[in-house]
This record gives sequence, C-alpha cells and structure tokens, in this order.
Amino acid sequence: MAYGNQLAISTRMLTKRYGDFTAVDGVDLDVSAGTVFAVLGPNGAGKTTTVRMLATLVAPTSGHASVFGFDVVADAVAVRSLIGLTGQYASVDEDMTAAENLMLFSRLIGLSRRQSRARADDLLESFALADVADRQIKTFSGGMRRRLDLAASMIAAPPLLFLDEPTTGLDPRTRQQMWSTVRTLVAEGTTVLLTTQYLEEADQLADRIAVIDHGRLVAEGTADSLKDAVGTSTLEVTVGVADAVMAGRILGHLSPGTVTVGVDGIVNVALTDTAAVGPMLVALADHGIVTTSVAVAKPTLDDVFFAITDQTGRTSMAAGAIRQEHAA
Repeated sequence: MAYGNQLAISTRMLTKRYGDFTAVDGVDLDVSAGTVFAVLGPNGAGKTTTVRMLATLVAPTSGHASVFGFDVVADAVAVRSLIGLTGQYASVDEDMTAAENLMLFSRLIGLSRRQSRARADDLLESFALADVADRQIKTFSGGMRRRLDLAASMIAAPPLLFLDEPTTGLDPRTRQQMWSTVRTLVAEGTTVLLTTQYLEEADQLADRIAVIDHGRLVAEGTADSLKDAVGTSTLEVTVGVADAVMAGRILGHLSPGTVTVGVDGIVNVALTDTAAVGPMLVALADHGIVTTSVAVAKPTLDDVFFAITDQTGRTSMAAGAIRQEHAA
C-alpha cells in the first residue's frame, strides 16, 4: 500500500488525564510519511503516554488523533494493522532462541509455519542476528536484545513504527548500530516516530523534532531551525597568547555579541550573523594577528533543550519565542 505524501500521524488537541493529573495536554502533531519524527523531553514529560494513545493502547481523554487517516479510537483495529511498537524494554522470551521468538510472533499474526520461518530468517539477517539465531535470549547483550525487539516489531512490515526510547541503557557503539538500523528502515519506506531523552539521537536521526514538557508541546521544527531560533552561533579563533586581548578588542568592535578571551589564546565571539566572520578574520590579519585555528559552532540541541526547560521541568520564556518562530 502506497502512502505517498500522506500524513502518517495527525493529532489535534490530544489530551490524556489521569484524575487530576494531565499527562498530555493539547498536543498537535503532523508527521509526514517516510520520515523520522522525534519527540524529545525529560522524564515524565508525556512522551510515552502520547505514543500509547497513538498506538491505541490507551484512549485519549479528549482531542483527536489519526494514523494514515484512521481514527485511533473509532478505527483502532485498522490502526493496529498499520503500526509496530518497540517499547523501552525488550518484550521477548528469555528462554527461547532468537529464531523461536520471531517465529512465535509470526505465527501470532497468522503466518504459516513455513512463512514464519522465512520471515524470521529474513529479519535475523537484516538486523545482523543471523549468527546468533539459535542462542537463547538470556545470553544476549542489551544491544542484541534491542535489535531483536525491533525485528519483532517489523514482522508485519508496518508502514509506521513507534520506537519508545529504543536505545535506553545501550552503550555508544550499540546505539550507533541501532541508528543505522533505523536509517535503513526509513530508506525502505517506513515512517518512524521516535521518543528519546538523548539529544544527539534526535539530532542524528530526525527530520523534525517536537519538544514536550509537562505534557505540552513547547517547540517543533527541524534540528537546524530549532537551533537557529534558540541562540546564536559562536566564532572561536585561536591566536598567540600575547595577542589574545588585542584580538578580543578588535573582534568586539566588529560584533555586538559577547566576546570572551581565554588565557590559552582562544577568543570566542557570539555571532548574530555568520557573514561577519570573513571581515573579522581580515581585521585580525590587518593588525598582524595570526590565527592558528578558526571554527564556527552552531547552538546544539542541548542549548535548545535547556533554553526551553529548566532543571525543574518548567517551561522557560524562550519556548514561546521558538513556537512563534515556527508557527509561520
């Protein structure tokens, strides 16, 4: 079934309350088919609850959500046929082998024994688990378990895959392997909605990112647009220690941004316009100051995250500016 440019997910004022507690508060999302959409936020922000509503595991208190045009409440059966879900913890049988787990899941969705064996073999190969197909899961590393869980969620080859913090607890090497797997799935046409606490993960994988804090959507856009909205780039030049103070003065005259001079000869300038970098370097050269290194760094997603939420999880004033920036 081809979905073209159709929205894989659309929500309007999606809300979930548990008694007096509001876990998700009026969230609007549009996720294009064939993309990776990351939902970023601290613990308790409402990420997992949002996924559970979209996956038909819990009903919204109010608002609307659809998956490929099917309402998650009224058309729950149709939605379930279109999705796969990988949670934060591997849902496999520890005493069974990798192949046995995948064959079991295949039989549960109605495949024949022969079809189940063939599907298990294909997935084990795709997720680099063929050489451990006959090992019990209790002997697997954390990364191997996560890959197997992801393989299990792909048995029915769903067009939409929910990954709820899929790399939690994994070492950096295994996390990179998981990222590679996600990229392959998307290249083959799968849409991925990813929840994560890892800013680098969202930066590496996502076409668009939503930041949720205390159940509310506080920012949404591409990684670059969020970075551009939340802060300025920084020019870092390294000069001789004896020239550092003079270099700082020269650059300070050419930029309205903050200038800091380190004792190691590193001068940092907050940029309001990266086009100013060229004239700044020319000015240093005109004054006989030699630069041994030059770098321009954009704000990171860490900067975005901390500009939007403080350590207590309260939304900062910066969030409103970011939402205005991307509402147009």
